[in-house]
This record gives sequence, structure tokens and C-alpha cells, in this order.
Amino acid sequence: MRHTSSHTKNRRSHHALKTLTVLKDKETGALRLPHRVDEATGMYRGKQIFAAKVKAVKTDKTAKKTDHPKDHVHDSEAAKQTKTSVLEKFSVSRPRSRSGMGGGA
Repeated sequence: MRHTSSHTKNRRSHHALKTLTVLKDKETGALRLPHRVDEATGMYRGKQIFAAKVKAVKTDKTAKKTDHPKDHVHDSEAAKQTKTSVLEKFSVSRPRSRSGMGGGA
């Protein structure tokens, strides 16, 4: 069925973007949404709701640690050793196909 252009425009009238109300805090000047807790101060309607957010201090992740003992075995090396031993145990007794659809079982 056909519809007129006015019908399309009536449907699209609800697609318009609404303006967002943003408030400026009187004490700190931080922006916040109405009826929401101010994340910078932790205040809502003059009452302290939670402690103010503090930015985390970034640590240097690229610094290398040199205090490892020489006989220390890394987890990946230990995992490789156990993985190969487990594979050696099961590679002889397990059939190649486990689907039950033939394939040398």
C-alpha cells in the first residue's frame, strides 16, 4: 500500500534529537547531568554521597625486573614440559577420529 509524504513526515517527527541539559556545579565548576551525583565531588543536593574520585597513578609497566633467581623456571616453560609429556602419553593409545563417523577408529 502507498502512503503519502505527510504520513512519512509525521512518523519521522519523533526522530529529532533532543537537547541535552548539562548543569555546571556551583562550587567546583564541573559539568554534570541533572538529578545525578556529581562524580568529581561525590555530592548530591548538598549531601556527601560517596568519596570523590581520584585518578589512579600510572605505573611504568615497561620496567624490567632483575631480581629473579637464576634457577627460576618460568610458567610457560613448565607448561611446555607438562604439555609434551601429556601429549606423548595419549598420542599412542587414542584413535585419530573421535567423531564416531569412521576415519580409522
